[in-house]
Amino acid sequence: MKDKIKVILVDDHAVVRAGFRMLLSTEDDIEVIAEAERGEAACQLYLEQQPDVMVLDLSMPGIGGLESIRRICNRHSNAKILVFSVHDEMVYVDRAMNAGAKGYITKNSAPGILVEAIQKIAAGEIYIEQGLMKNAPLHNSDADDYQTIVDSLSAREFDVFLLLAKGLTAHKIADELCLGYKTVANYGTQIRSKLNVSTAAELAHIAMILGVMKN
Repeated sequence: MKDKIKVILVDDHAVVRAGFRMLLSTEDDIEVIAEAERGEAACQLYLEQQPDVMVLDLSMPGIGGLESIRRICNRHSNAKILVFSVHDEMVYVDRAMNAGAKGYITKNSAPGILVEAIQKIAAGEIYIEQGLMKNAPLHNSDADDYQTIVDSLSAREFDVFLLLAKGLTAHKIADELCLGYKTVANYGTQIRSKLNVSTAAELAHIAMILGVMKN
C-alpha cells in the first residue's frame, strides 16, 4: 500500500485548520499529522515531524509566514511548503516562492485545488494556482516576446523547459530524458538566459501564462 502524504497545517485560526483537516480527511492518500498556529511552532514541528508537505498561511502573528518559509527552507533544503493564503496579488506569490515555497494557492480556490496542490508538491512539482497567473506581471517583456523565445527553443530545450518549470531538478530531468547531467544543466542555463529569468517559479509563470503547462 502506498504511503500516505504526511501534512502539517499552519494557520492562526483554529476554525480554518479544522476545515482543512476535515477536507483532507476524505482523501485516502493524505494524512494530517500535526497543526500549528504560529510560525515559530511551525519551524519546530517541521524539525520534529518531517512532513511531506506543510500547508502554511502567510498572515500569522509572530515571525509570520514568509520568515517561517525562509527558516524552514534554510534548514531543510528539500522542504515542500504550500502557501494557502487570502492574498492573490502576484507580489505575495513571488515573495513566497523566492523564500522557498513550492506552491501557492488562495483560500478562495475550489476545495479540490488544495488536494491537487498537495499531491503535486509531494511528487516534487511546483504548483501555482492557475488563476493567479492571468494577471502575472511579465518581467521586461510581454507574452508575445516570451512566445517567440519559447517557439525558438529546440525540441529538447522545450522538454527541459517544461520539466524545469514543473520543479524537477537537473538530475531528475537527466534521468527522465536519458541525458547527461551536464547536458541538462547547460540546457537549463541557456533557457534561463534566453528568457531572462533565474528561478523555476519564473519558468512556471511563463509556462502557465503561455498555456503550455497546466496545473
